Amino acid sequence: MTGQPAAVSEPKTVGPRASLLRDDPQWADVCLTCGSCASACPISGVDNLDPRKLIRLVVLGRIQEAVDSNWTWKCTMCGKCEEACPMNVEITALFRKIRSMREREKVPGPLHKGVLMALRRGNNLGIPRSEFTDLLKEVGEELAEECCPGFETPIDVEGANVLVTLNSKEPFGEPDDMKFWWKIFYAAGESWTIPSENWEGVNWGLFTGDDEAMKIMVGRIVDNMYRLQCKRLLLPE
Repeated sequence: MTGQPAAVSEPKTVGPRASLLRDDPQWADVCLTCGSCASACPISGVDNLDPRKLIRLVVLGRIQEAVDSNWTWKCTMCGKCEEACPMNVEITALFRKIRSMREREKVPGPLHKGVLMALRRGNNLGIPRSEFTDLLKEVGEELAEECCPGFETPIDVEGANVLVTLNSKEPFGEPDDMKFWWKIFYAAGESWTIPSENWEGVNWGLFTGDDEAMKIMVGRIVDNMYRLQCKRLLLPE
């Protein structure tokens, strides 16, 4: 006993928890784990998928585990989970953020290849421009013979009212599907056109969490709008 008072350590302060996935508290902190999201999810239970599990991984700071999981890639981004959530947790935004953190080489093959192909050739399946325009003209000629006299597929028409994009699966494997809405335009006497390049309407940069690719693809559509001086944009996808 020396009579000296015991040393008192400095009080510790608790600061904000750092995490790559904590930009918005709506993504985790307010989750009640009530299960409303899981009950609304159309693929809940597939490979044990449960939106709450990913949210808890974020809360617990197990970020790499969330990134390595394939759950986010099974999500269709339909948003039903958010609609059902009583706390307005931004689940689809969280899932997309997690996707963006995966190394691009580890993004599911078809999606990553589709993004690279769209950046290189203007559509997800890499259809050459000449083959694309030839197909559009051929389908238009068929439509004129079947039910729409005088119909010609409007390609790169400047000043058209509506610029129309396509899902590349249509010209690639289901070209007759394009006739359905072409018939509507014909009956309505609408002024419309399809660009001959950068016509892809499905932005896989959005789905894969690749913001840079997404911006490039959107920018190309905007450029087409200005180039052809169209007033409205139609994304049939």
